[in-house]
Amino acid sequence: MIEEADPVLFEIFKNSMHSIADEMALTVVRTSYSGVLRDNMDFATAFCDEEGTLVAQGLTLPGHLGSVPTALAAVMSRYQNDINEGDVFCLNDPYEGGMHLPDLFVIKPIFHEGHRVAFACVSSHHVDTGGRVPGSNAADSTEIYQEGLRIPPTKLYAEGKPNDTLFRIIEKNVRAPTLYFGDLRGQLSACHTAETQFLEVVNRYGREITMKLMRDLTDYAERVARAAISKIPDGKVSFEDWIDDDGVDHGRPIRLFVTIEKIGDTFKVDWEGTAKQVKAAINNTLSFTKAASYAAIRCILQADIPTNAGFFRCIDVSAPKGTIANMELPAPCAARGLTGFRMIDCLMGALSQLVPDRVFAASDGGNTGISVGGYDANRNPFIFVDFTCGTWGGRPWADGLDGNSNIYANMASQPVEVIEAENPLEILAYEFIKDRCGAGKFRGGAPYCREYRFTETEGVLQIRADRQRFKPYGLYGGYPGEPSVNIWDPDGNSTIMPPKFTETVKKGEIFRHEVAGAGGWGDPLERDPAAVAKDVRNEIVSRQRAFEDYGVVLQADKVDEKATQLKRAEIKRLRGWSKLPAVLREKPNIGA
Repeated sequence: MIEEADPVLFEIFKNSMHSIADEMALTVVRTSYSGVLRDNMDFATAFCDEEGTLVAQGLTLPGHLGSVPTALAAVMSRYQNDINEGDVFCLNDPYEGGMHLPDLFVIKPIFHEGHRVAFACVSSHHVDTGGRVPGSNAADSTEIYQEGLRIPPTKLYAEGKPNDTLFRIIEKNVRAPTLYFGDLRGQLSACHTAETQFLEVVNRYGREITMKLMRDLTDYAERVARAAISKIPDGKVSFEDWIDDDGVDHGRPIRLFVTIEKIGDTFKVDWEGTAKQVKAAINNTLSFTKAASYAAIRCILQADIPTNAGFFRCIDVSAPKGTIANMELPAPCAARGLTGFRMIDCLMGALSQLVPDRVFAASDGGNTGISVGGYDANRNPFIFVDFTCGTWGGRPWADGLDGNSNIYANMASQPVEVIEAENPLEILAYEFIKDRCGAGKFRGGAPYCREYRFTETEGVLQIRADRQRFKPYGLYGGYPGEPSVNIWDPDGNSTIMPPKFTETVKKGEIFRHEVAGAGGWGDPLERDPAAVAKDVRNEIVSRQRAFEDYGVVLQADKVDEKATQLKRAEIKRLRGWSKLPAVLREKPNIGA
């Protein structure tokens, strides 16, 4: 008989649950067909107890994982007592448990000797799910019915038998069924991996102890999270940021506004004041808004807190219905990822006022969605979906990361060689851009660009980007990062394109996207001159900007210490003050 209160057993069990969720993620990577899963890793894996409570999550996207409780609750509400051994459920309908149509949840209940003991869940972004635009994630759709095939909570398998009707409906509605079903099999494989490994745990410890340990794990996460939250000073703070536009009402900015109240061992996150839902497809489900709120707060707490339903209990998230944070039918939402990423920036701006020593400046604004689709000469479909992001804001203790995914994405870039081998595209440039990161004591991350040349006869190019008008903000004296740029035909009669668009693309045409630079943290005049010189050598910062922004004078590759001191003193006199106050500014600099 194993002692139920044994702390060693509990630690081993906790790590076992996390390992199962991680192994699910690795299974998806190993078995998926599409680059968006295999290389971008736009998916998430989760493991839940017999009641659908999130116990452990895998290595991947916080946005998906924070939405798992809503998806599983929708399945359990629909099927209640009709959940049997051998069943597998799926859904993507954002109005019944989903997030947006490309993200398909696959949920498998796990049974032991006739008793339900757990659920395995995988949410994956599929390259296409039908609709008016290849890739099914166009920002300029104006209602959900344009975006593709909606699947409410449905049995994909019933007691081990496939739902042939559903499989045929999917096959007839997506442009690339081979990719779709290949990725779907990857999801099923991950669920099977979880089932096999978890039943080994149950057989080792016994069913009752295993189920109790799962409940203990979520209760433990809640206890340690509340203990950590209680150390943060109480307070009520707000922050405002703006999305450039929605891609339909061009030039009309969209407000994001959040109020965070920290009371004792809980957080309240309220999105009252955020814009009404918009015509275009950047509206959020409440589940995705909750996921962004959970992820931002998780970032300011210690790393060893399990991120599961116990942690979520400490955070109350609300958003008025009919807003971009909590959409109502028939609002489209295919490009809702943009809003979720921008919510992270907004949340961090608020949290920086509660814990200024833990929060970095604005990142690049989240990933840019790039989709190219069409048909070759033999009418065979091709679809390329890529998500490009790569800068963190300057941190209170270090520079922002260069070429690293947004914290809400935790994704990777698709390799150039793979893109060119699998798609009618040539990548002409993939490189960091000079003078785009926000200056600061700790500078923002350096952004990069990619150039795509189309090699098929004709296709459709769809871009979902932002941060052209409203720059990534700096914090506490840090400068904002430079805006993103979309350029058509950069080497010819170049045209600056709006942040979001859908256009026909012809053979030989080139598109260039430049990621926004991240904001800086702290006064640039306090930056180590040697660090500025290193950035100049690495072609992240030009000599001119080193001189103008940082007051650093370089002779060859070396800092002229005396000239630098004089230049910085001159800049301070022109500012009219000698240094930043010891107490950080009351409100961060948005730097729009």
